[in-house]
Amino acid sequence: MGFSLNLGGAEPSVYDVAVVGGGPAGATAALYAARAELTTVVLDRSASAGALAVTGKIANYPGIPEVLTGADLLGRIRQQATSFGAKFVQAQVASSDLHKEPKELYTSAGTFLAKTVIIATGKMGRKHKVPGEEEYLGRGVSYCATCDAAFFRDRTVAVVGSSDHAVEEALFTTQFARTVRLLAPGEKLTAAEELLAALSESPRVEVHYRRPLRAIVGNGVVTGVKVGGPAGDEVIPADGVFIYLPGNAPILDFVDGDLAVTEQGCVVVGPDRQTSIPGVFAVGDVLCSFVQHAVVAAADGAIAAMAAEKLVRGRRKARSDWG
Repeated sequence: MGFSLNLGGAEPSVYDVAVVGGGPAGATAALYAARAELTTVVLDRSASAGALAVTGKIANYPGIPEVLTGADLLGRIRQQATSFGAKFVQAQVASSDLHKEPKELYTSAGTFLAKTVIIATGKMGRKHKVPGEEEYLGRGVSYCATCDAAFFRDRTVAVVGSSDHAVEEALFTTQFARTVRLLAPGEKLTAAEELLAALSESPRVEVHYRRPLRAIVGNGVVTGVKVGGPAGDEVIPADGVFIYLPGNAPILDFVDGDLAVTEQGCVVVGPDRQTSIPGVFAVGDVLCSFVQHAVVAAADGAIAAMAAEKLVRGRRKARSDWG
């Protein structure tokens, strides 16, 4: 599933709303913000990486009686948001300055400025890291090949994961690395057929199955990855490692601890979904709501977008919208 871009007219230097994450919460926020005629951009690392995108069957979304996949439902929401002028950009947000006015988001596609930010990055971050992962972060360990692959030109890297995102990043890394070792934890890759076809045609990628990540090893910088295997654990040499494994913690690595969160790492918000930083909202699974359904996430997105519209236009009360 690709990204629809609204290319009509010049891009604003400062967006009214920047949404980080393109799942049901983020896409709905973009839909409501764009319909309110706010300039809106959605920064999403992958159209197929979120929890809804990998859901095989949905049969209880209000107003849609037919059974469809999560990817199909998400595609409909995004298309509707695009029709109102929202722009979707495939980019991973690496860091941010949410206290500045306008707020700054530093991504693999450049820097984006916005008056308000809606965080909708989901809850697939990894709470439990392997030994060496945090120690070598920034010294060979990365979660964004489009950000850091150029540092490994003509070298050997490992990409850990089996999803669309992992395969996409492995293929991207071949533009720089001499050898890319794609380490799949299980017996197969779960990526789309077109990605698997591209992978099979790449002479620089070695695919290793049944290689769960045990540890990152190194000496000041990364020198390899320790993985499981049929004959036991082994160390595979690598100058860098890009990790794309699923998890169940809110993805907030780009905010650098600026937001108020609970002990579980869930974002604390008010009734309008505004966080501890004025003009920054959080929606969807990063709130760790008791019910984590697409319809609940979508409702969060609508509430935050209307609150953002109130803030951008200086209203005292969010505008009602029953449309």
